[in-house]
Amino acid sequence: MAHTVNPAIAANRTDDDLVRSATLGDRGAFDDIVRKHGPAMYRYALNMLSDPGAAEEAVQDAFVAAWKGLDDFRSDAKLRTWLFGITAHKSIDARRRRIPKPTEDWIFETVVADASSGPEAQLSGSEFLSALREALATLPERQRACWLLREVEGLSQVEIGQILKMSPGAVRGQLNRARTALRERMATWQ
Repeated sequence: MAHTVNPAIAANRTDDDLVRSATLGDRGAFDDIVRKHGPAMYRYALNMLSDPGAAEEAVQDAFVAAWKGLDDFRSDAKLRTWLFGITAHKSIDARRRRIPKPTEDWIFETVVADASSGPEAQLSGSEFLSALREALATLPERQRACWLLREVEGLSQVEIGQILKMSPGAVRGQLNRARTALRERMATWQ
């Protein structure tokens, strides 16, 4: 089926509309789902795996699983939450299969410095991100996953619990421990 939807119309389609269409075989609707949610899924996988190639593979595997499992998607959950759940599991699988890479190879999304800030401010921001990357790399996997999903992706504790198969209380505990550890490790930046 050819996908010739006007981009302005596609932007107005809800996730429920896209899922309904994709479930009926509309690959264009699924392409819209990929375009809409893929960047955040990739960012999460990259921050969990520290390897762009492994992150791309995990997200691709997640979308293949999502395409095959569209009939199993329950509309009582948000599509984004369901997709992040699949991505989290694919990231865990990828982590188990690979040899760990050094922290230096791990890439955060590039932060564009304010053009009005001087070189000192830009250097300070770069040093801060480097210190944050190192601190995050020392966190246990669940704490890091909870922190990234909350602080970077902006998901609620309930959504994180659905993604990681944890109760909201357990998520809250993991977040508190992660924040405490990061606050200690980043004390020189306070």
